[in-house]
Amino acid sequence: MTLELITFDLDDTLWDTAPTIVSAEATLRDWLAAHAPDLGPFPREALLAIRTRVVTAEPGLQHRISALRRLVLFHALRDAGYAETEAKRLGDESFEVFLQARHQVELFADVLPTLEQLGEHYTLGVVTNGNADVRRLGLMEHFKFALCAEDLGIGKPDPAPFLEALRLGGAEASRAVHVGDHPTDDIAGAQRAGLRAIWYNPQRKPWEAEHTPDAEIHSLAQLPETLRNL
Repeated sequence: MTLELITFDLDDTLWDTAPTIVSAEATLRDWLAAHAPDLGPFPREALLAIRTRVVTAEPGLQHRISALRRLVLFHALRDAGYAETEAKRLGDESFEVFLQARHQVELFADVLPTLEQLGEHYTLGVVTNGNADVRRLGLMEHFKFALCAEDLGIGKPDPAPFLEALRLGGAEASRAVHVGDHPTDDIAGAQRAGLRAIWYNPQRKPWEAEHTPDAEIHSLAQLPETLRNL
């Protein structure tokens, strides 16, 4: 059956996420040190404890990672002694500093050529649990839509984001493929929704999950041929 829709994960599929997040968190710490000195050298363990507390109180926030990070920052600042209004202002401003740094990604070398090639034959979309915005990255021209768990209120591996992608892409599940790096969120999630799933595995890790992907690639440059062979 002819494929019509290809959806992509973002983090660790179109770029390496870890260096970006490490750098963004360092930028955030530097900003807080300059603008919220009463916070002090707030240890990561303390932030994780606040995060656990917040998610326990509001479980829905686990899929709204921007809102969650803002709230964690707010509580950390309140715990450091800042008044509520000041804590909210500092939390919001510091989050924007983090978010800007979080978008300083370095695309894998084959991303743009692959997207341009695929865009000539398929409808392309994004399905992500992260808070990277392809509009902010200047990539939206390649995609018909971009779905974020934060906007939907639910994330992969739940079938709902994939079903919404099918609706927006105007395709049946049998004519759609999802590409991602995560065995559960991307591969199992897409397959539960009826899509085929291609595992992006540049490190050539062994497959250890229960349901096997429909195909595996080690670089995005392999994707056009892999799609033709599905």
